[in-house]
Formats: sequence, C-alpha cells, structure tokens
Amino acid sequence: MTVPRLTGAMTPAAPTAAAAPLLVLLPSLGTTGELWDGVVAEFAADADRPRILRADLPGHGASPAAHSRFTIEELAVAVLAVVDEVGGGAFHLAGDSLGGAVALELALSVPDRVLSLAMLASGAAIGTPEGWAGRAAQVRASGTASVVAGSAQRWFAPGYLDRHQDGPGGHALKTLIDVDDESYALCCEALAAFDRRADLGAVEASVLVVAGGHDPVTTVALMRDLADGIAGARFVELPGVSHLIPLEDPAETAALLRAVVVPGSTLGTGMRIRREVLGDAHVDRATAAIIRETEDFQDFITRYAWGEVWSRPQLSRRQRSIATLASLITGGHENEFAIHVRAALRNGLATTEIAEVVQHTALYAGLPAANSAMAIVRDIFAEADLTEESNG
Repeated sequence: MTVPRLTGAMTPAAPTAAAAPLLVLLPSLGTTGELWDGVVAEFAADADRPRILRADLPGHGASPAAHSRFTIEELAVAVLAVVDEVGGGAFHLAGDSLGGAVALELALSVPDRVLSLAMLASGAAIGTPEGWAGRAAQVRASGTASVVAGSAQRWFAPGYLDRHQDGPGGHALKTLIDVDDESYALCCEALAAFDRRADLGAVEASVLVVAGGHDPVTTVALMRDLADGIAGARFVELPGVSHLIPLEDPAETAALLRAVVVPGSTLGTGMRIRREVLGDAHVDRATAAIIRETEDFQDFITRYAWGEVWSRPQLSRRQRSIATLASLITGGHENEFAIHVRAALRNGLATTEIAEVVQHTALYAGLPAANSAMAIVRDIFAEADLTEESNG
C-alpha cells in the first residue's frame, strides 16, 4: 500500500477578502476537478468567496497515474498533502461520491483540520465489494470506455443529457475515457475495502448530506440513513438530479456550501436571488427608498425571505412562484401580487400557467379575491404585450 501523489488547482479568494477560508472540493470516480466548474463559477461574483482547492484523483485529470494499491485512508493522506502545499491549516471540505468518502475519512482522521464536511451522493460505504471488484476487472480488461454507458445512466437524471448534449455532462463522459485504466481500477478496489459506518458517531465537524432524487447508487434512503448516523447532520434532497450533483445543479450546490463556508453569507445570497427574481429595477427602487428607520426591515427581508427561504433547494423557483401567487391572492395583497406576477414570468411560468394558478386559487380563496387578481394579471400581460404562449 502506498500514498498516491495528487495534484490540485487553486481558485483565489476575492481581492477584497480580508481572511478567506479554504474550501476543498473532491470529485467522484471517473471525473476530475472540472466536476465543480459550475459551483466555482457560482462563487465567482461573491465579494466574500473562499479560496477553493480542487484535487484530482490518481490517474484522473492532472494527477499522476497510480501503479500500486492504496486505501481511502491513504487517499485522504494524499489530499491533506495537497492542502498543506497551499498553506495548510483548517479547511472546509466537500466531496461527491468517492470524493465524499475521502472527505469523511479526513473528518474522522484529522478532526482538528476539518471545519465542515459536505457529502454529496456518497456514503460511509458505497456499493458492494463484489460490485467494485467486477468493475475493476472490467476496466482492466476493456478500459474506461467500457463503463461510459453505465456511468451515463448512473450519473445523470433522466433527460439531462438530452437537454445538455454539448454541455458539461457530455464533457464529463469524454473525460472518463481519458482516465488511466489502472488508476480507475485501483480506486474501485479502495472503495471495495472502505467501510466507516461504525464510526459515524465520532464525526465532530458540522455535516451536510445531499442526496440526488434520481440517484440509483447512493439512494435518497441511503443518504438519509447516513445523515441520521451523524449527530447534527443536515440532510437535503435535490429531487431533479442524480449522482453528479455539483455538475447537474451547481447553483443549489453552491448555495448549500456558501451557507456553511461563509458565515453571514445569507445577505449576499439573498440580494442575488432577490435581484434575479424581482429584477434589478424593482430592487434598486426599494434600495433607494431605504431610510434609517426601514433599513433593518429591508435587511430582514433580504436575509430571511430571499437568503434563507427562497434559496432552499426543496422547491424550484417556478414552484415557489406558484405558492407565492396563491398565498398573495388568499391574503388579498394586491400590490405584492402584482410584483410576483412579474417575478413568476421571470422564473419561467407561462402566462397560461399564471392564469391557471389564479383560477385554481379561486376555489379556496374565493371568487372576489381571484377576480381582483385576474384583473391585475390582465393589466400586467397587456403592458408587456405578452401572448398566451409567452414563457417570460
């Protein structure tokens, strides 16, 4: 057994950041640090973004190929060596699949170094020893190209590749072909021997566990069991993704990590989401109208409504718009309703869908409230010259 040599890529903190924390991102088997490209891009505009280190697995990306067997524990030692090369110290840690297993090993073996742990589509034990042995034998015999079709089925939610034929999903599958065959097989054998289920109670770091709703490998049930085994762990299910969570949903992944890594980041997240949903013009008017007496209230709205509630991944923005419109009709809040009709269009609801929400709400909120709401809808659609097929 030997400790493999790994390489990593650093993304610096914002130039204005006084003391930026370090976030270490680890990829899944068969992928490289590019798995996290979308997440890193989401952090790019943050004035308080952390330093980000992405390490490649043996024989993946820029890391040299491995020729001797290694364990997950030795992979963890190798990751720690890369961290020390960029300055060491304590760090936040996130990993997908195999990367999550290595991250868990680090949290258990060097608890004083790991500030927080995020495990995405991962586990304290993944798959079965027999399954990994079979995969290793297949790759040694036929190369990583032989597992591309199976990986495509496991990695992505139904329809994802069809919708993103030339996007990061297709690129990830092409990258898989370039992974060193023996290194891939050795990673399989390391996973076959990995089982930390009996040690979950010893995890001291703050833990986030994220499951993909379509993941056939580390299923939602398995991920929930993982979270239940770690004291204080937060569990989140992202229903629209599968096994490569950072690739399929980088925005939600970044939002989840940002809340852990950057204390107080809800204000920045809230302002970003508020602008995206309501539009710059509306937010600029609201901001310009702030006086000393209303400043705390505006801060509360941004942090709580937008930074905490609207940023939660359990509902999409389209779904949140539907719920918001129905609630505002019921409460008779016509001014806010008009604001959120425009927001619903921005969030991708078609005009016909908005009209249907109003009609459906009439059953429960009453015809007078729905009639007033429909008049507002008609005026907003007319001012924007929207057709029935518009999707905003």
